[in-house]
Amino acid sequence: MHRNGSTRLRHYDYGRNGFYFVTICTKPRSDDFGKIINGEMKYTDLGYAAIKCWQKITKHFPFVMLDEFVIMSDHVHGIIIINKINDVRVGAHNYARLRVREPSFSGNKFGPQSQNLGSIIRSYKIAVKQYANQHNVPFAWQPRYYDRIIRNERELNNVRRYIRNNPWMWHN
Repeated sequence: MHRNGSTRLRHYDYGRNGFYFVTICTKPRSDDFGKIINGEMKYTDLGYAAIKCWQKITKHFPFVMLDEFVIMSDHVHGIIIINKINDVRVGAHNYARLRVREPSFSGNKFGPQSQNLGSIIRSYKIAVKQYANQHNVPFAWQPRYYDRIIRNERELNNVRRYIRNNPWMWHN
C-alpha cells in the first residue's frame, strides 16, 4: 500500500484562529451512524453518540466554537472555529500572514500540537471509537480527514448551506 502525502496546507499553522470545514469518514464508508430515509437522518445509537461527542468538543477545547455540522450515515461534516484570542474573523488574513516560528526541540515549526485542528479531530475520533468499543459496536474511522480553510463570508455561507442540505441531497 502506498501512503499519499498530507492533505494539509503546507506551512500553515492549523492552531491559528480561523474557520475550518472538516469531513471525517468511517471505514469502509459503512452506515455506522444511521440511514437517510426521505431526506432525513435516522440515527443509530452510535450516530447519537457521534452527535454528543461533537457537541462536547468545546468542553475539551475551550478555545473552539462549533458552527454548522451534520452526522451522516458514513461521515461527519462540520465547521470548527479556533478562537484563542476572541478575535477570529473569516478571511484571508488567517492565510496571508503566515509566521513560521523557530523550530522547537522536536523540530515542529508551529509549537505544541495539543491546541490545533489535528488534536481536536483526533480527540473526537477517539471519543466516538471509545463509545463503540464500550458498547461492542464494530466501528472504525478512516485514518485521515479532509479539511478546508474557510477564507471569506461567501465561502462560509456556501459551506453552511452544503452541510444543512447534505441529508436531503444524499439520494438526489
